[in-house]
Amino acid sequence: MRADTHDDLAARTPKAGRAAVRSRWGALLPLGVFLVLVVALAVGLTLNPREVPSPLIGRPVPAFDLPPVKGRTLGLSSADLGKGEVALVNVFASWCVACREEHPVLMEVQARGLVPIHGLNYKDQPDDAARWLAEWGDPYTRTGADVDGRVGIDWGVYGVPETFVIGADGRIAYKHIGPITPEFVNAELMPMIERLRATGKP
Repeated sequence: MRADTHDDLAARTPKAGRAAVRSRWGALLPLGVFLVLVVALAVGLTLNPREVPSPLIGRPVPAFDLPPVKGRTLGLSSADLGKGEVALVNVFASWCVACREEHPVLMEVQARGLVPIHGLNYKDQPDDAARWLAEWGDPYTRTGADVDGRVGIDWGVYGVPETFVIGADGRIAYKHIGPITPEFVNAELMPMIERLRATGKP
């Protein structure tokens, strides 16, 4: 065997160096991915799942026009919202278990005359929706039957129940995911509605 010349060593050294660098980066990549996931999880744990930001906050309600739930006379459209009045739009369905949890709260809000509530019936069968309201009570001033869920998509609905606060100017001021509770109504919702009525800002 011949001895390696200086030229041979020079030719091989850069390749060895590049291989070592690639090896080090290959070892660090899983660690980097792990750290990114840890940071994302930590940030996610600090967020309230009921307060997922909506790109519609501050924007006019999406244009829509829905017929009423079976047995009701007043449908729901974008033209019915705003008109100088703060209101709620509650997304509900007869098949939604959590909707039964919050329904007595909606009935109490309606009975106390705190704020008008409109119902967006999401992906429900007409007979089922009518039967559900007849059994549990109807807290809604107007209802819209979104049978195919297209209006819900425009509103950015993730699931049911969801409740939107609509300002007097017809803009979406707030979105609440999940059932509302008496504590939420008293501590957060009503103060927000009073601020909207007074200043136009939640």
